[in-house]
Amino acid sequence: MSARRVARVQLDSPVPQLDRLFDYAVPHALVGEVVPGIRVKVPLRSAGRMMDAFVVEVVADDGTERPLSSVEAVVSPMPVLPDALYTLARRVADRAAGSVSDVLRLAVPKRMVRAEKAWAAAPPPETPVVDADALARADALLAPYIGLTTALDAGERLALDAPPFPAGDLPRGAWADLLAAAAVHTLAGGRSAVLVVPDYRDQAQLLAALADLAPAEAIVRDDADQSGPARYAQYLRTLAPVPCIVVGRRSGVYAPAHGTGLVAIWDDGDSLLAEPLAPGVHARDAALVRQELEGSALLFAGHTRTTDVQRLVDVGYVREVAPARRPSPRVVLSATREGEQRQSRVPSSAFAAARVALAEGPVLVQVARPGYAPSLVCADCRRPARCAHCAGPLRAARPGALPVCAWCGRSAHAWTCGHCGSAKLRMASSGSERTADELGRAFPGTRVIVADGAHPVTEVDAAPALVIATRGAEPLARGGYRAVILLDGDRMLQNEALRIGEHCLRWWSNAAALAAPGAPVHLVGVAGPVARALATWTQPAYARSELADRAPLRMPPAVRVASVDGHARSVDTLLASLRESVPALDPLAILGPVDTSTSPDTATARALVRFDYAHGRAVAEALRAGVIADALRARKSTKDRGPKPRNTLRVRLDIPEPDL
Repeated sequence: MSARRVARVQLDSPVPQLDRLFDYAVPHALVGEVVPGIRVKVPLRSAGRMMDAFVVEVVADDGTERPLSSVEAVVSPMPVLPDALYTLARRVADRAAGSVSDVLRLAVPKRMVRAEKAWAAAPPPETPVVDADALARADALLAPYIGLTTALDAGERLALDAPPFPAGDLPRGAWADLLAAAAVHTLAGGRSAVLVVPDYRDQAQLLAALADLAPAEAIVRDDADQSGPARYAQYLRTLAPVPCIVVGRRSGVYAPAHGTGLVAIWDDGDSLLAEPLAPGVHARDAALVRQELEGSALLFAGHTRTTDVQRLVDVGYVREVAPARRPSPRVVLSATREGEQRQSRVPSSAFAAARVALAEGPVLVQVARPGYAPSLVCADCRRPARCAHCAGPLRAARPGALPVCAWCGRSAHAWTCGHCGSAKLRMASSGSERTADELGRAFPGTRVIVADGAHPVTEVDAAPALVIATRGAEPLARGGYRAVILLDGDRMLQNEALRIGEHCLRWWSNAAALAAPGAPVHLVGVAGPVARALATWTQPAYARSELADRAPLRMPPAVRVASVDGHARSVDTLLASLRESVPALDPLAILGPVDTSTSPDTATARALVRFDYAHGRAVAEALRAGVIADALRARKSTKDRGPKPRNTLRVRLDIPEPDL
């Protein structure tokens, strides 16, 4: 009699105490169907219901005659969870003190029956062949970076500064051609490449660059903009045993491409690459874990260098690759000259540069905020105008319009200042629409284009135009902008965020990279280290100095920081357990807890834990154990006494901005 087969499954549940493999007996009728990677239905005895699960492995029974529930049914015969992807998800979840099911929910799309049947009926994809001419062009694009091709072939971890100019007369940046060339070089060697970008506009540029170099059948999209069946079909393509090039956004870093030889992250400082869902792992950190497991090349590219990547360069874990000749935009630090009005937003030098450039093509003007007047103040005492209902800031949609609260949306009828009693309002700032109105009057007869969240524009032609755009919403211009003017820099730097200098440098550098070679880039009204880094185009040096300043303060990324939220008693218990489990933590490692209760009926608290990278595994394990223990206590309390369950703990590691 053959030994009983046992399926070890991962339940599709975010409940922390279920975050482990469960053993289920495989019925004789399903022995040939239950294989690793497929979806199944299994009973959960404690809850009395059926649950979805992934089969991780199938083993022979150990002969202990233990009672096991049986697999109820096979949901899909398609093995969509390869062992390498499960291992990656497990490692990522463990590093972030999270559940592997949360990571798999990001990595594996929902099943689409029709797409699955169509894929099963279609012939298997053939191995893509890179044209010799395309490979020669790709290697020529990589040639300015000394030793880059050799490093990619050797599977090294690399950081490089992308060329800061457009790709000729094409509506894309030269960075897209560089990443496409690295992917094609990897594909020609018989291995897959995974390219991760922040948003749809970056993805479109990269896909356009790949269309000129790579065979169409080798390119795979991974993003939520596709329909469910299309995305599932693209995912199944990555599972085929032939190489491909995956172009995706933050969840694309988990794409199980065959024989991955390169994982590239573009602009890792963009907040869109930070996963908001649990366990909140940044695409950069997931890529680092993946590279460690697979041994593929890892490439961090951008117009700036984040302090996170710079830390890895400083410790020797990532190697910096520089071009033989380092190009840079022509940055001008524009200030208000003597005799000019101090309230003038555009100094005479920047104004003159814009006038000259408009004779040749488009001019980009970057502003801080959208709308007409994003903030209003009292005309007499100059204090911010606040809503009488919720104390939110008031704003105006146009001149003479009734002020509206930015928080609750109520109109401020008969507003009066709470400090001086005045009923007069004054516009304290200019948004994209007001700037367009002002510059339109200054340059009569010139076409004015507004690009912001409410007016998305992806591309402009080479004809003269004033393009007023908020940071991050700048459209591409064919051949590049003939001048770039960066306004409201001082206002951007007034933000109290820890990384505001880093963010501003990234916003300004990305805008400067849209300028045509030799075109002036005017940074208005800003001085100091950030302005000098932009003017000299030495972003890595700025990241290095920022990192040196944060190290003695024990601020990220010099150290890792975790947040703990929940019931005050649970937070205290977890912190005490953490101290006991990781005695190497220094006395100032834990900040708080502080009371975060919103009502007398709820006693909630929050604490921060700062720890060195060497203690990362021990801290993550201790925090995860505390979350599971608290969840079990809450479940037992509910079962025994019947009141509503207590707040369970929420833990998040590697938060970028510590805030108590």
